[in-house]
Amino acid sequence: MTIIDLRCRPAFLHDFFGATPGSPEFETARWLNRRVGTRGDDAHFTRSLTPEGFLAEIRDAGLSRAVVVGRHTPSQHLPNDRIHEIVGGHAELIGIGSVDPALQGERAAIEEIERAVGTLGLKGIDIEPGFGAPPRHPDDRLYWPIYERLQELGVPLFLMSGPTTPDPRFNDPSGVAVVAAAFPRLQIAVYHGYWPRVQEIIGVAFRHANVHLIPDMYLFQPGEDAYVKAANSFLADQFLFGSSYPFRPIRQSIDDYAAAGFRDDVLEKVFHTNAVRLLSL
Repeated sequence: MTIIDLRCRPAFLHDFFGATPGSPEFETARWLNRRVGTRGDDAHFTRSLTPEGFLAEIRDAGLSRAVVVGRHTPSQHLPNDRIHEIVGGHAELIGIGSVDPALQGERAAIEEIERAVGTLGLKGIDIEPGFGAPPRHPDDRLYWPIYERLQELGVPLFLMSGPTTPDPRFNDPSGVAVVAAAFPRLQIAVYHGYWPRVQEIIGVAFRHANVHLIPDMYLFQPGEDAYVKAANSFLADQFLFGSSYPFRPIRQSIDDYAAAGFRDDVLEKVFHTNAVRLLSL
């Protein structure tokens, strides 16, 4: 089966991903691997401390494509040029850029979207409202010009929120429904699936066909049955695979998704077809 991993970052990208063995961040990466069910070596990700090791990990796991995601928040900036540098020239890799209009200003953020997509060839834009300073909800009007431009360009929006959001009040999926209704042609993909607020985000996606769920490493936490049941019915075209590497082994995550109870026809969509459509591959 052809598999596209929608959330996959090399360890060398940032200390947060375990770039510096022996550092507190490295130990946190190991802890998170244990927390989300990694079997075996919780420092498996050290293989991707080099670009060559990252590509070998992707190939050995059996991926056809891996999506490397950027980030722009006050605490962590993974510049779009850096994402482009990592994915450029490698057929297996796809880049997702990022902006933060609170830090950049509206005009500069829109210009950066146009550059990231038009010049760098990145396939989407990531925004993380709950990680801002101050934290915001995704329906904050600060982001509406961003959403409007993405909708005009036909570029998908990636939102990230989950249990690591510093203030859990901002891990609330109700704002996603507001955005989905206001921008019906904007394709919205939700990393971490707003776990643990599983039923709520499933309800949002039930109402809005332009909302796509990528629970990635949180699929394997309490709430898994609800995600799988929804994907096996009305969410079959709105559910996608992500390993969340380096915080979970790619191959293990593939195997665990395959064993989670998705119907065979749905698993093909989760692993491949839905990503092809979302990213216009």
